[in-house]
Amino acid sequence: MGPDKGLVSGSMAMLVMKLLEERDLYGYQMIQELRLRSDDTFHLKAGTLYPLLHGLEEKGLVTAYEGQSDAGKPRRYYHLTRRGAAALREKEESWNVYARGVRRVLGGGACCGEA
Repeated sequence: MGPDKGLVSGSMAMLVMKLLEERDLYGYQMIQELRLRSDDTFHLKAGTLYPLLHGLEEKGLVTAYEGQSDAGKPRRYYHLTRRGAAALREKEESWNVYARGVRRVLGGGACCGEA
């Protein structure tokens, strides 16, 4: 059983930006990297990734440029902008607050002011 699609779609922009924080990548590299790092949890398709990247580009969070791959084939690489890095930090903090809350509820954490 895979992850809930609603959870995945809400976090995918953050995950893609996180990859681009480390280095510039082209689409197929992002798809492979997400799959590897998530232990095959995320099986992103090009039809999902590219509209996401175009949306991030329109918001000024990533830029794209043409470059050569290791195989010598021209590729469209994506780069996280400063604005994108700031947005990523905000998304990560929001995600961490959300994840802590979920873990507390699922783990039966303290309730109603009880320690």
